[in-house]
Amino acid sequence: MARIAVIGAGMGAMAAAARLAVAGHRVTVYERTETYGGALRRRERDGFSFDTGPGLLTLPAVYRDLFVKTGREPLEDCVDLVRVDPSARHVFADGTRVSLPNTSRAGVVAALDEALGAGAGRRWGDFLVRAREAWDRARRPLLEEPLWPNWQVLAEREPYPAVPHKRLLRTRRAATLAEVGAWELRDPRLAALLESHALAHGLDPRDTPASAAVLPYMEYAFGTWYVRGGGLRELARAVYERCLARGVEFRFDTGVARILEEDGRAAGVELDDGTVSEADHVVAGVDPHRLERMTGHPLYGDDDVRPDPAGLRRPGRFTVLLALRGPRESGAAHRTVVHAPDRTAELDFLTAPGSPPARPTVTVLRPDDPALRPDAEHESAVLSAAVPHGVDWGAGGAGERFADLLVEAAGAAVPGLRERVLWREVRTPDDFGEETGAVRGGVPAPALAAGRGRFLHPANTTPLPGLYRVGGWSHPGGGLPHAGMSGALVAGLIVEGPGFQGSQ
Repeated sequence: MARIAVIGAGMGAMAAAARLAVAGHRVTVYERTETYGGALRRRERDGFSFDTGPGLLTLPAVYRDLFVKTGREPLEDCVDLVRVDPSARHVFADGTRVSLPNTSRAGVVAALDEALGAGAGRRWGDFLVRAREAWDRARRPLLEEPLWPNWQVLAEREPYPAVPHKRLLRTRRAATLAEVGAWELRDPRLAALLESHALAHGLDPRDTPASAAVLPYMEYAFGTWYVRGGGLRELARAVYERCLARGVEFRFDTGVARILEEDGRAAGVELDDGTVSEADHVVAGVDPHRLERMTGHPLYGDDDVRPDPAGLRRPGRFTVLLALRGPRESGAAHRTVVHAPDRTAELDFLTAPGSPPARPTVTVLRPDDPALRPDAEHESAVLSAAVPHGVDWGAGGAGERFADLLVEAAGAAVPGLRERVLWREVRTPDDFGEETGAVRGGVPAPALAAGRGRFLHPANTTPLPGLYRVGGWSHPGGGLPHAGMSGALVAGLIVEGPGFQGSQ
């Protein structure tokens, strides 16, 4: 039985902790804040409740596998996991609206044909077929296996297939997601639908590799899911309780100042109060800057994937929590994406902070969940948008002005929104940074192939034996499913050793 110190109580770290405890190890989790869950937080006020982090789950199989592998109770016995239908409603800049069914390719095709005109659904359906090919090629190396030592192959090889061009009598390969939209979808609304999946992660589709086609594919193939009875925070609670049931010890309000080394390997942690806790392995669920400060030296060799400097300035999430008077209307969608009329201005703002666009793309979450409201005559809603790194949201009321833009745009999704607002709370990336410890609240994106390796994440192993990376800032990147996968990979590497080849 090994002693294992886990730094951070995010979802990836807890997933690793539960698996390691089941394997017979003695696991202690050190969390600098007062609670578990990382970005999966909850805000409660006046009978209203809000998910302040991710509000929907894709690839629930990742957490089903975690619960199967760590005990007899399946995930659905621990949370009320429900499929969201429609998966999303989209409101485009020209006023066109379309509701897309969950996990129904035929239904999506029919809905797009009806809303956008004959042929739109077929083009989107054909795109999903190609996206599936990219998924099949990239899934194992990017999600289910430790990062390859020859990761340069992933950096150079574009899994999204080349597409025949009838007029040119040749094939051409899209290098970016924006080119996929322009060349293959040939409708600005379909392109906006495609690009919104990258924008949700703070990615600029103009330089995001075409392999990002797997992001919409994951949603349409595996569905979008919600946890009724309190939102995604309930998933964090269930994972935390599974850890406790398997003997994991949690120490909250306990920061780690330094990772100890002995004989050239990780040997434990020194806490902020100077206490030393010895360990045979250390699992760190923190961003690259913090981890290097904890070790006191670089953790990347010449052949390692290094954190992209631009990635460490990754855009964050700006959120407005709304307490609304009046009931949720019949037929309201759980999620509505209201697209910006000027996509170029929006993307320029995202990549180079300046004046925000007159109307950004806004995601509106309105769960039909009695646990989130004081009574049937009120409703809670969450508005969010991707924003650039480095904005001083407290200067001159910048945060409140941007929140006004989000509320104005969200009016296309919520009838009579302005008149219904009882109160609102604004949460900037700095607020998320305080909760998660990530630099300025940056949100890591999932790992993607191609793009010269800029969209890969550092391996779960490090040059310091006994020290492992877990969570969104490591392989396979950000997002709830990916965090769970990182936990499985780290547990496998510790339990089975460096020969571990991933899940089968």
